[in-house]
Amino acid sequence: MPHFTSHDSTKLYYEEAGAGPPVVFVHEFAGDYRTWEPQMQRFARAHRCVTFSQRGYPPSEVPSDPARYSQAIFRDDVIALMDALKIDKAHIVGHSMGAMTALHVGIKIPDRCISVTAAGCGYGSSPDPKKVEESRALSRDNAKMFAENTMEEGARRYGDGPTRQSQKYKDPRGYAHFIKMLSEHSNVGHSLTMGNLQAKRPTLWDIEADLKKFKPPLLVIVGDEDEWCVDASVFLRRTAPTAGLLVVPRTGHTITSEEPDKFNAALAELFAEAEEGRWLSHKPPK
Repeated sequence: MPHFTSHDSTKLYYEEAGAGPPVVFVHEFAGDYRTWEPQMQRFARAHRCVTFSQRGYPPSEVPSDPARYSQAIFRDDVIALMDALKIDKAHIVGHSMGAMTALHVGIKIPDRCISVTAAGCGYGSSPDPKKVEESRALSRDNAKMFAENTMEEGARRYGDGPTRQSQKYKDPRGYAHFIKMLSEHSNVGHSLTMGNLQAKRPTLWDIEADLKKFKPPLLVIVGDEDEWCVDASVFLRRTAPTAGLLVVPRTGHTITSEEPDKFNAALAELFAEAEEGRWLSHKPPK
């Protein structure tokens, strides 16, 4: 099984397929390397596609030290992956937790990003400190829930959240597959990720100054039933100078698998325009 070693000696599992301009997929909290199969099948026809399981997600290593779970560390894992595979520049496609990481990659190493996609981004982000603390308290509660239960029970509870309901009823088979994959994760990894990354990472409003200077082409995608992330996505669109926003109707948080055709069509347009240097061609040159 292919692994690469990150900066702190954590071993992370990855898979790759195809040839062409590289694409790195960064999964959500409830996902893993398999989450991106609809995208791997679509884009490996003309791109070098890489998907990986983040730290805390088997078959990647599950560190037991809480200090090894932070936004900066998750960002640096993506950079380490690119370095290990000798990828100079890539489209960085992130979903939810992975979307926030993708943004931080775009901020940290913009010259190595052909483009950045932030899908379902912004849970816990708000200009209201009270709402931020409420979301962080919920993350701490979820961390405790995962620590005190089997992964199967944790998947049943967490996967049945309000922003997953549209997939649950629209696509019962796809939803069942999502829950099955989630139940195969590590409850230790989920507890540590939720309690240290999710509950402590900076909000979008905290990094507003960096977002105002964002350089890579940025596509923001959100389902209109993904309540927390709609306002955050609009904020991203208004703040990052290279951002474009797509809102997918009647769609929740698990957008990459709930509406893969619409998601893939948006990615295909972004990839083509970014590779040709035409993402901002509708604006006059400065």
